[in-house]
Amino acid sequence: MAEGRRSERVGEAVLREMSELLIKDLRDPRLRGITLTGVKMDDDLRHGRVYFSHLEGSVRAAEAIAGFKSAAGFIRRQMGKALGLRYTPELVFEFDPGLERAARIDALLKGAAPK
Repeated sequence: MAEGRRSERVGEAVLREMSELLIKDLRDPRLRGITLTGVKMDDDLRHGRVYFSHLEGSVRAAEAIAGFKSAAGFIRRQMGKALGLRYTPELVFEFDPGLERAARIDALLKGAAPK
């Protein structure tokens, strides 16, 4: 049980550091309009999934993933410095369609509301 909590704490730290990197250091235009929505770390803390949404939706998700992949070495190096873990986690970036889905459901509910 303690391992699960540790992976959550490390996931939160990765999310904070990634947010800071997006704001200050990553200049790739493919990463503009990105919002990080969560991080899920494995229990061994060697692998993690970073979930993000994009301002323009899933249309730009593939471009954003390519931008993250091109900056992967820099991101991993910065994470290693900031986190101070024995092993720097390998991060995989995935599009999170949750916000897009919520907006679509909201639009459907507003359209079905009685007038």
